[in-house]
Amino acid sequence: MGSITLKQVTKNFDEVNVIKPLDLEIKDGEFIVFVGPSGCGKSTLLRMIAGLEDTTSGNIEIDGQDATHTPPAKRGLAMVFQSYALYPHMTVRNNIAFPLKRAKVSPAEIESKIANAAKILNLTDYLDRKPGQLSGGQRQRVAIGRAIVRQPSAFLFDEPLSNLDASLRVNMRLEISELHKSLSTTMIYVTHDQVEAMTMADRIAVFNGGIIEQVGTPLELYKHPVNEFVAGFIGSPKMNFIAVPQSEDKKTVNLGIRPEHFIISQEQGTYKGTVGVIEHLGSESFLHVTLECGTTVTVKADGDCPLQYGDAIFLSAQENKTHKFDKNGLTIKTTL
Repeated sequence: MGSITLKQVTKNFDEVNVIKPLDLEIKDGEFIVFVGPSGCGKSTLLRMIAGLEDTTSGNIEIDGQDATHTPPAKRGLAMVFQSYALYPHMTVRNNIAFPLKRAKVSPAEIESKIANAAKILNLTDYLDRKPGQLSGGQRQRVAIGRAIVRQPSAFLFDEPLSNLDASLRVNMRLEISELHKSLSTTMIYVTHDQVEAMTMADRIAVFNGGIIEQVGTPLELYKHPVNEFVAGFIGSPKMNFIAVPQSEDKKTVNLGIRPEHFIISQEQGTYKGTVGVIEHLGSESFLHVTLECGTTVTVKADGDCPLQYGDAIFLSAQENKTHKFDKNGLTIKTTL
């Protein structure tokens, strides 16, 4: 079991309220990602769930039991940090075994659990090496192995891939997702990288300024954002926003159009613009286009797009692929 329920949870640092009253239910076996910009409260909330930060008010329940004031070691959770936190003088085997030895688990059971974790994480051939002899990705797998052997009711990941290079991040993303499928254990994963969130999560909780703006599956957030913040945060490159006057009431709304939902023409369209920098990525290109109104938008095009810097073009939105937001940033109507 690994269900976690937060009820009106808050966190204050002196006079500063960093987590506002917050409710969230995390289902047993779910992979949920906390995503948001730096300083939004996502890591603080994870540490509160782990018991590493006190809860100012509200309740944290684990498997239906109030764990708000339960010490971290007795919550049945395992945390994997951004820094690997490995003991450099110990072998991989001893690093993984460390929490079991502290819990006075029998030597035979320790060896069995180490062998099982090493097999899952492809570390069997590295058990007698020390962390300094491993790559960054291997060291992160050792840290995960140390968590696996504890057989926790939930894994808590605090930006575990931030120290890895781009290719290793992609590989570890896949490995952690595979791990979740094989273990079927609840996982809470904190990141500021929305690509990680979109590719790994069953559900995503989007944080902003100590509150959760929206919770949903990756596609729910992509297709039906509740406000401009979520719309702009989910999707890469992010959604474009164009101020559009409303003739019927003389108000202006922000029209949201994703880069992939523009129609490009050199003859006619809704918006006239000038092509600026073009990013060629092989299979696709991203055009940075300055519209006549002065707004610069990002437009996704084919990899062999013939347009060049300085070309005049017209842009239109694909039918039923736009979002409207009012002056407060709330969704007026989603036609996607």
